[in-house]
Amino acid sequence: MPLFAFALTGLLLAGGPQQGPVEPRCYGQDCGASVLPVAASSVWTFARTRGPDGETFAAITKTADTIQSDPDFAGLIVRCAPKGKVDVLAALIRPFPPRSHPQVTIAASNGGTLTVEASMAAAGAAVLLPDEVSAFASGKWQTTPSLAVTIKESDSEIKGVVSLTGLREAYNSLVANCGQ
Repeated sequence: MPLFAFALTGLLLAGGPQQGPVEPRCYGQDCGASVLPVAASSVWTFARTRGPDGETFAAITKTADTIQSDPDFAGLIVRCAPKGKVDVLAALIRPFPPRSHPQVTIAASNGGTLTVEASMAAAGAAVLLPDEVSAFASGKWQTTPSLAVTIKESDSEIKGVVSLTGLREAYNSLVANCGQ
């Protein structure tokens, strides 16, 4: 996984700069030290970081298919949230204004499109999708090959494609680690 994704994961897990080490694990493919950039798009990475009050946060991340995505789209993050919730975020390279509410359209490769209004997280570097989208990560998306994501804010539009290979195993591991 690219270095920016690990740094962004630390920011998004704890809501600020990471306080402890991020512990990555891979799901969906052999993740030896020599993973090639092309192969990285089929790997979900598990990370845990420590927050400022000593609590730990966990997330799984998947980088975008760089051939089919805009350079400003980094990928997806699925993270543990308070009160047993799970959040889904689209990670960006070029941030939007922190108080913006972009329109996000998500199209599953096996059919179905959803458009929602989202909010910003991590100083505009990630788009926090509403709770209704989190339900898809725990269900329908686990049998969907890929997602196409379009994020529109004012006159700006960022598009990306993310493979969902390995999501079921990675999601189950994430949920088992929430609250630990």
